[in-house]
Amino acid sequence: MSEHDQQNPAEQYPQPGFPQQDQPHPGDTERMEPRPDHGEDSYRGTGRLEGRRTVITGGDSGIGRAVALAFAREGADVLFTYLAEEEKEAHETTRLVVEAGRRAVAVVCDIREEAECRRLVDLAVAEFGGIDVLVNNAAYQMSQPNSIAEITTEQFDRVMRTNVYGMFWLSKLSLPHMPEGGSIINTTSVQAYKPSPHLLDYATTKGAIVTFTQGLAGHLADRGIRVNAVAPGPVWTPLIPATLPDTSSFGEQSPLQRPAQPAEMAPAFVFLASQDASYITAEILNATGGTPLP
Repeated sequence: MSEHDQQNPAEQYPQPGFPQQDQPHPGDTERMEPRPDHGEDSYRGTGRLEGRRTVITGGDSGIGRAVALAFAREGADVLFTYLAEEEKEAHETTRLVVEAGRRAVAVVCDIREEAECRRLVDLAVAEFGGIDVLVNNAAYQMSQPNSIAEITTEQFDRVMRTNVYGMFWLSKLSLPHMPEGGSIINTTSVQAYKPSPHLLDYATTKGAIVTFTQGLAGHLADRGIRVNAVAPGPVWTPLIPATLPDTSSFGEQSPLQRPAQPAEMAPAFVFLASQDASYITAEILNATGGTPLP
């Protein structure tokens, strides 16, 4: 049975318990068991993003890789960011985009720095001539299971600058190069609405992303630029074994009783980037496996 056949979604992908696995940050896809599915063998493009010039932060692995693959198979060129320690992962994303027949530009970039965000936008304009779709996807989290006292200022600053500041700078800097019909898509989380105590600082940023998305959408509506966000529930990505203490039961709390695979998130981003979503802005598309949200 393939991913396209009608079936019980709770049984479509691996269910907990997974083998307990711990990795140093930022994690390694190759070492994960089970191996995440990014849509390598299943995603079928239909030309919905033909010729779009797209920028994706954190495109080396996880949701970002799945989105880059899907965008390329829909006809888009892809510039994506990664950290220096993620070079092996970035090579794989590049391979998938090129195999789809589209341009791949992989950029080492630390979006915690405004100058780096400016360099990234300048590079995208130099490579593509403009930006049609910006996906603010890169994120950092680190579990602190006991109390707020464990969250250092250094950690709090890293989470805020990665998840919120980078999104703000890239959105602001990209807009002069974005035409009518352009789209900004942010990645928030179920944590924005149902925060886990051990992810207090991360959940705080995800709430901020919801507010930023809805506010910026109103600001840009008269320019014909849409701003939306995707709110995933638990997703099986390298960030999980790299930042959480228990991987064996990850995702079992969702009504579908399993985590999502990155491939299951990508269609939401494709839809919001495409002209199919022409009347959708200021929206949060929840992909939480059934967890009810406001």
